[in-house]
Amino acid sequence: MSCADALIAATRQLSSDLEEISFGPPVAYVYNPLDYAWEMHEAYLRRYADGRKRVVFLGMNPGPFGMAQTGVPFGEIEAVRNFLGLFGLVGKPAREHPKKPVDGFGCARSEVSGRRLWGLFARRFGTAEEFFAGHYVHNYCPLLFLEDTKLGKNLTPEQLDRKTLERINARCDDFLRELVQILQPEFLVGVGGFAEKRAVEALAGVPVRVCRIIHPSPASPAANRDWDGAATKALVEAGVWRD
Repeated sequence: MSCADALIAATRQLSSDLEEISFGPPVAYVYNPLDYAWEMHEAYLRRYADGRKRVVFLGMNPGPFGMAQTGVPFGEIEAVRNFLGLFGLVGKPAREHPKKPVDGFGCARSEVSGRRLWGLFARRFGTAEEFFAGHYVHNYCPLLFLEDTKLGKNLTPEQLDRKTLERINARCDDFLRELVQILQPEFLVGVGGFAEKRAVEALAGVPVRVCRIIHPSPASPAANRDWDGAATKALVEAGVWRD
């Protein structure tokens, strides 16, 4: 079985397992792009997840204008279409917040985090093929959580109740270990503190070096001051990239 086929099978099981979890307040809406955007996610896996990867970048969970729209981690629409060369139809979650609809590639919003992350990779490697020859990008949790507020406030996994988060972490930890076993990376780079923490806990005893870059979200003041430079510096200092 190829790496891509193994990850496709594992991802389908992850999606099924997470669908069995019940969510209470403050969560009012749960979007699972591994369901309604599966065609796009599978295309991402088939094209870019085959073969061993020296470096895996690990995000937290989908953004409402990124993976929630395209099914691709940090899936800012223009980056997915123009850098990754992926495009396709995307369905709808069972329940949508009226202010956070899933319009797929018709979404007019741009996810800043995805634009920054894929932009850095595009500038450094030139093409997606060059980047994915030794790298891969994955989101720890594939679910988007929204509150029942006027604007549909985005909830991070850390804002969920403890028992629900423990159930999510248990399954996503298992999947992360499967992913590492399949792709055999030397480095696991947490994009932000949450992802780094989950990687450290899930991969304890696994021969992979965990490090971190600051999250590219504009909500972080540090990310708005030369995020490219700060991320590159951290990766060079960790030995992931060369200066």
